Amino acid sequence: MRRVAWIFLLGFGLFWACRTPFDPEIPSSDTMILVVEGYLDSEGTKSELKLSWTVPLDVDPDLAPERGAIVILSSSTGERYPLVESNPGTYVFQHNVPEQNTYVLEILLRNGDRYQSKPMRPILTPDILDAGFVRDSEGVEVYVTTQGDQNADDFLWTYEETWIYRPRIRTTYIYDASIGTVRDRTEAEQIALCFKSESNPDILLETSSRFQEQVVFRKTIAEIPTGDERIMERYSILISQKAIEEESVKFWEILKKNTEDIGSIFSPLPSLIGGNIQNMDNPNIPVIGQVSMGVVKQKRIYINLSEVSPWNYLDPAFNDCVVDQEPVISASYKSKFGDGSILPARELMQGTTIVAYYPTPRRCADCTLYASRVKPDFWKDE
Repeated sequence: MRRVAWIFLLGFGLFWACRTPFDPEIPSSDTMILVVEGYLDSEGTKSELKLSWTVPLDVDPDLAPERGAIVILSSSTGERYPLVESNPGTYVFQHNVPEQNTYVLEILLRNGDRYQSKPMRPILTPDILDAGFVRDSEGVEVYVTTQGDQNADDFLWTYEETWIYRPRIRTTYIYDASIGTVRDRTEAEQIALCFKSESNPDILLETSSRFQEQVVFRKTIAEIPTGDERIMERYSILISQKAIEEESVKFWEILKKNTEDIGSIFSPLPSLIGGNIQNMDNPNIPVIGQVSMGVVKQKRIYINLSEVSPWNYLDPAFNDCVVDQEPVISASYKSKFGDGSILPARELMQGTTIVAYYPTPRRCADCTLYASRVKPDFWKDE
């Protein structure tokens, strides 16, 4: 017992000793490593390549994108296909290229550094055989089914989500300073219907040869817990299926493990991640990156609230949102509604005449504070 007590005290002491803060000095030059990621569609579907830099923890992440680079895809037959920068660090590829050729991605940075990919040949991705969702006790699971073949065994999936966002309180009224009164909102001024969009950060991989006849059946793409904001009314998900080569699988598996187990893709040494991009003048300069080419297969599905009810969406951040029971009369419209922080929400009628409005805070009634009023081009209503 005395020996056990001694071990316990020793362990207790070591536990507290381990709590001593450790804050090593890391030269910023060691953390500035080029990151290259992308999948270039060979049949003209818009695809993106992203260039950025790892940065120290105390640096604004907005400094990470690599702007102003010259990025060109070169064919084995001599054709050159430029990528156009659409946003800082994001370069768009939208070319229909022959899939029997091999290609090399060339990157010229603003500082003159040159990078190049290993030769790539586009992979013909099989179709998505089925995409749908199931409702269970935990929420909604979105899935895909596909089938690999001799040319496409390994798959990477990405997805983009879009959903209708509604404010807690909806109003059709606006105070118009030019006429000094409250009026109905025009369609361009409506704030009761918005749209939110997000791209997923997950790494979704599967090898079809693990399954009978290479059929990947109902691979889980996204899980939406009950009550999640995304299905407050109508939700859409665009699933992109990409066949990748074995070398890419190794890269993405390491990246997935490091992301899930450590919490950051930049936590391990770059040499452990690797990829198919290297510096043309000094191959010893570390690069984090993997670029692939192929045909991207896509499928979009919609989920309506009525299909998954009861859903019970409720954001506690808006629990205090109510319409004030003290009406604002016309003489007080300017002082109450003039700065826009308070909005007219409900009318007070005397007979057929509106004589006042009940107010509510703008944060409770204006969806544009949290999302975009612009309806996406692809969006289909029920």
